[in-house]
Amino acid sequence: MKKRVAVIGAGSWGTALSLVLCNNGHEVTLWSIVEAEIEMLKEKHEHVDKLPGVKLPETICYTTDLQAAIADKEFLILAVPSVFTRSTAKSMAPFVKEGQVIVCVAKGIEEETLMTISEVVEQEIPNVDVAVMCGPSHAEEVGRGLPTTVVAGAKKKSVAEGVQDIFMNEIFRVYTSPDVLGMELGGSLKNVIALAAGMADGLGYGDNTKAALITRGIAEMGRLALKMGANYETLSGLTGIGDLIVTCESKHSRNRKAGMLMGQGYTMKQATEEVKMVVEGIYSAKAAIALARKYDVDMPIIEEVNEVLFEDKPAKDAVKELMMRDRRAEHSDLEWKA
Repeated sequence: MKKRVAVIGAGSWGTALSLVLCNNGHEVTLWSIVEAEIEMLKEKHEHVDKLPGVKLPETICYTTDLQAAIADKEFLILAVPSVFTRSTAKSMAPFVKEGQVIVCVAKGIEEETLMTISEVVEQEIPNVDVAVMCGPSHAEEVGRGLPTTVVAGAKKKSVAEGVQDIFMNEIFRVYTSPDVLGMELGGSLKNVIALAAGMADGLGYGDNTKAALITRGIAEMGRLALKMGANYETLSGLTGIGDLIVTCESKHSRNRKAGMLMGQGYTMKQATEEVKMVVEGIYSAKAAIALARKYDVDMPIIEEVNEVLFEDKPAKDAVKELMMRDRRAEHSDLEWKA
């Protein structure tokens, strides 16, 4: 059934999701605060900077008017970078009506409050249902129509299924989940682990190192998620290990790229300037270590990434310290028979 949908944020992900929604037959409005970006989209029907080569249907409406974008829409897809979530939600709040569904598709944890993206939105706009959607899904591949699978999460089953209905098609498969916290922790923390994986690549290390970082990274993520009340199954699924693998391995991953540059000797500032896009893992790293300390969870990879990012520790030294930690069993709850 045709729905009226606004996508708030015309970056690569917002643009790719607009294409999915439009191809599914929905009425789509794409909003950006940047007038030049909207003019480019209107003129070229392509985001030449962030999603080059992906042509957009002429039926998509483009606007810088937030009130007009939100008015009478059934779903609002919030696709701005996580660092702009609160300010954007605050601007949206006067125009959002009860009955509209906000779908958060950015990944991050707010550094000052340690709140997830959906918690931030619920605080700023308390009168609507908030859902999240995440999983291993680079915009570049979604824009090209390559098969992709994600998860829609919400407190209410009907809300998650509504998000599933508007997005799902033969190349964009959507599962549902009630574990919103687990999904958001997976989507946020994997960006920090991907910085570490990128550093290993930049140092010239191999597949063994990458496999270790991914595996021990998911162990760290799972420990924290369990302590915070999420489900470990979520971290072993698409929004945990699935998202972690793609972010640590993909050429499209801005977190991996930034980490790789730091492994090659770039400072954090130089690396982010070179990537030219928001590197979410940098913003989530401090929040992740703060959560680890708050819940008394051992997260050595997250800790070392923070030291490289904010204390100028050489990436090579960080890897050495991870390798030389005190010896221990891999799974402490397994019992020996002899």
